[in-house]
Amino acid sequence: MSSIFRISFFISFVLLFSNYNSFAQKKNYAAQIDSLIKVADPKFNGVILIGQNGKTLYNKAYGFVNFETKKPLKLDSQFEIMSNTRQITAVLIMKEVEQGRINLQAPIKKYLPELKQTWADSVTVHQLLNHTHGIVDLEKPLLFKPGTEFKYGNMGYPFLGKIIEVTTKKSYSEVANAFFKKLKMKNTFCYSKDKIENLVSGYINTKGTFEIVNQTMITKENTPSCGIVSTVGDLAIWNENFHKGKLLKPESYQLMFKYNITAQHNFFGKEKEGYGYGIRIIEKDAVKYVGHTGLGDGFSSINLYFPESDMSLIVLENQMNEDSNLFYASESKIKNILFKSDLLHPKK
Repeated sequence: MSSIFRISFFISFVLLFSNYNSFAQKKNYAAQIDSLIKVADPKFNGVILIGQNGKTLYNKAYGFVNFETKKPLKLDSQFEIMSNTRQITAVLIMKEVEQGRINLQAPIKKYLPELKQTWADSVTVHQLLNHTHGIVDLEKPLLFKPGTEFKYGNMGYPFLGKIIEVTTKKSYSEVANAFFKKLKMKNTFCYSKDKIENLVSGYINTKGTFEIVNQTMITKENTPSCGIVSTVGDLAIWNENFHKGKLLKPESYQLMFKYNITAQHNFFGKEKEGYGYGIRIIEKDAVKYVGHTGLGDGFSSINLYFPESDMSLIVLENQMNEDSNLFYASESKIKNILFKSDLLHPKK
């Protein structure tokens, strides 16, 4: 065999092996996620769903409903989704906008005349939706001039819930629960003590020691901010309807993603990215996508949607780490596996 032939054969073999390796890596995203969960540190305890084009591709439950009884989680186990509630509240606001009952640029005093604070005449509905309102305390001045900066917090969305109640003449829970029923999200509802018999227990992880959370942070007032209970399957139904134009008119949907402010969040990377109405718009990562996170009461949640491939990644956990460096640890790794898969990079 000539040296030229040997070299050519070797190069062909290397390329073939490299292409096969790359192909196998793309195809085996499910096996990679399974392997990741087995060795995850901190240990993963929750439910994962990956869906594409209206079909479920991966849906598995790992761990327990309750760490003491060792009752296993199921695919339809109910979790508090915390701040992922805000996207839903934002949609309810936009539906009122479509009916002509809410003006996004109107000061909130128009809908909540009982507010005596001077800032009620300057903060708009739009600024509540994208966290540029500057409200940090009812009894304190604004942190900044409304619309000029971003400050993520829990003050804005409860006001949005009150505005919904004013314009619909119903409680926020009535409006939201009726919406879920219409969408056939059978396991989704606003937190209520008489409806939580199937809600899994939430835990705080402190260096491997898990402590159950017995006192919820959810109140009637802050339900529009953090108070919805759901499942991965129901959130997949939500994504399918929300991102396929079944909930809002096209112009309303686009408004939710039109941003004039950016903000950084560790789960979404080191760069500042756009923040719309209860949703982040990620444009500087390996793949463009939108989504949000939720954290509290011993629960962690992510709901991501990748528009170019019509894919959802939804992860609900009933544990959260005390160490902020470990927030969404497994979720970040699952996302990175998908970044390299053929789900987001289909063969052409």
